[in-house]
Amino acid sequence: MKNVTGLFDNYSTAKQVVTDLEAIGIPSDDISIVTHDANRETDAAGGATAGAGIGAMIGGAGGLLAGLGILAIPGVGPVVAAGWLAATAAGAAGGAVVGAATGGLIGALMNEGVSEEDAHLYAEGVRRGGTLVSAKVPDNKHAQAQQILTRASMVNVDDRRRRYTDEGWQRFDPDAKPYSVDEIESERLRYR
Repeated sequence: MKNVTGLFDNYSTAKQVVTDLEAIGIPSDDISIVTHDANRETDAAGGATAGAGIGAMIGGAGGLLAGLGILAIPGVGPVVAAGWLAATAAGAAGGAVVGAATGGLIGALMNEGVSEEDAHLYAEGVRRGGTLVSAKVPDNKHAQAQQILTRASMVNVDDRRRRYTDEGWQRFDPDAKPYSVDEIESERLRYR
């Protein structure tokens, strides 16, 4: 098994990537999606979730997308997530869904072969409103799965890292203030 991981500026693109990965036979259990919950109100400290509002955002009725739930990641804020990555991050917080440790997200990615440098970039990308898709794929489907992510215009991590570091960013900071909805919208506009 190998890992394919991509960051997307657009949730609907990432959602299509998940669908395409499932279509080539990658089991839902081997795919993860983590997206910033920028358009929902979530009380991370109190553990309240967005409730019915999530259903409107998800838009999927089956497979991995049917299992989306809320996690609160320090420095990111509320995220909508599903799959092995979400379960691992939640497990890092002793099984609690809300309050999952950022180390769980970064650590889970690193355990699947993502470099520490890229794991920090992916966490920062989600903090800024992006959507992360990561899948465990058999060796014989690795090239096909990677092609799906590439064809979907995933973020070029080297270019994005350069942009972030030009602004003074060095690595993901779990103590950073999460981006507001307005800040996320502004960030998304930069890459359209």
